[in-house]
This record gives sequence, C-alpha cells and structure tokens, in this order.
Amino acid sequence: MAAQKILVPYNFMPYDQKALDFVVKNFLSQDGAEITLFKSYAPIPDYNMQASPVMAKLKSNLSIMTTQIKEMEDGLNDVRDGLIQSGFSEDQVKIVYRAKKKKDIAAEIIALSLEQHFQLIVINHKPGKVSHFFTGNVFNKIITTLKDVTVCVIT
Repeated sequence: MAAQKILVPYNFMPYDQKALDFVVKNFLSQDGAEITLFKSYAPIPDYNMQASPVMAKLKSNLSIMTTQIKEMEDGLNDVRDGLIQSGFSEDQVKIVYRAKKKKDIAAEIIALSLEQHFQLIVINHKPGKVSHFFTGNVFNKIITTLKDVTVCVIT
C-alpha cells in the first residue's frame, strides 16, 4: 500500500501544535505515513550593497533577516525532532522550508500539494478574525481549489 502523504503547514503558533497533536494521535500507528512540515518565508531581496551608501545601511537589516530565517529553520528542525521523539521514524518526517514564490500562504500550500501529491493536508484555523472577511481564509482557498485531497481543519 502506498504511503499516506500528509502535509502540515507550520507557522510557530499555538494552533500549529494542535495540528501536530492531531497528526501524532491519528497517524503514529499507521505504517508508512509520511509527514511533511511546511514553512515558507519572505525571500531576502538581492541588493548590491556597494551601489550606494544608503544601501550599505540596509546591510545590517538584511543580516538580521538572514539570522531570523536560519532561526526559523532551526525551529522547524526542532519540531521535526519532536515528532520523531513522539514515535515517528526519521524517514517518516520531512521538512519543506523555502522562500515564498506565490502571493499568499494558501497559494504556497496549494502549489506544494500539487507538486508532491499529498493525500491529506492538516491545517489549523483560528476562529473569529475579522480580516478573513476581506482576505479570505487559507482553508477556504485550499478546499475550493484542490481536488482529491482531504483537508483537515483543526480549530
């Protein structure tokens, strides 16, 4: 039987831990389940720092951003290690950590799902945000776009 491929977008929020708890509870005993933790980040612009004195001032800010990106990657590896400590094997837990290519996180999740053919996406939803009325919910965009993919929304 083919492995169940599960995508878990992760953004270092308390609701993300609820999604991970769901995955551990429901898929730890399933042989062959593959969990992929996904995080995208805003890419750092590529500037020629020697071009002008003003650009040189940005160098320290870009250095801080680079450090933050590395810290998030380390944090994602810690989350992966936590899943392994919960009982998943190292081969069962993967990480996709990459710069954003799309305009929003929903588009990033959809693109990754189509690229890697996930059967299940486990996302969280923080209820009650008024801004969702104007921007749309990530889970709404995902469930209306993807076909033949199960989407589990953890609230």
